[in-house]
Amino acid sequence: MNNEEHLPVFGIGSFLAFPILLLSFISLIASIYKKIPVFQINELHFPFAIIGIILILAGILIWISAVLKSKITQEIIDNKLVKTGIYSYIRHPIYSAFLFISTGLIFLSQNMLLFFLPIIYWVILTIGMMKTEEKWLLDKFGDEYVEYSKEVNRFIPFFNFFK
Repeated sequence: MNNEEHLPVFGIGSFLAFPILLLSFISLIASIYKKIPVFQINELHFPFAIIGIILILAGILIWISAVLKSKITQEIIDNKLVKTGIYSYIRHPIYSAFLFISTGLIFLSQNMLLFFLPIIYWVILTIGMMKTEEKWLLDKFGDEYVEYSKEVNRFIPFFNFFK
């Protein structure tokens, strides 16, 4: 990719994030209608529902901040590395939003057998980011992106071991 070309506006999101979100939604529906094995702990129904709703709302707020407030599409077209707003806390907030929403849907399903899915999602997105978008960003922005990567986590803010 040369310096005049901008990064792909939609990245790898349509190939990774949307199927993950769809799988979580299908898992929720399948759990509700008992189309898949369900393991629930009755005492945890209410806390899991609250956690699920909080995660979904957090995901929506992260997405709004990443897409609408930051005007990320125009920044990509203008070949700018965005490091302000939500991007000062998370390098890939749009994917974080999908992770939060997908995990929230799993909590809403209250099916303990599905709780491994968010970990698999995180691994898939991490590998996907490292092999594609982060390579593009490194090629495009060089040392500026290296320094940014050292300071800001990939998906989860405030946890330094997830960089």
